[in-house]
Amino acid sequence: MDGCSMNITVSALACAIAKGKSNSEISLLAVIFTQLGDSLATIAATNEICCTQKDMENNNSTNTANIA
Repeated sequence: MDGCSMNITVSALACAIAKGKSNSEISLLAVIFTQLGDSLATIAATNEICCTQKDMENNNSTNTANIA
């Protein structure tokens, strides 16, 4: 799915979720989904950093073992 298609799909989903809800309910859902997105981004970034560091440590250990 390309970026424009994803944007249209997400916008349609937002309209469907918002239908029949009060502004207060929509606002609450918005902050919940924002927090969800931020939490997922934090998890992904942490995994990337931790995995990269572990890979580097493993490579250094392997390279040191191979030299000795």
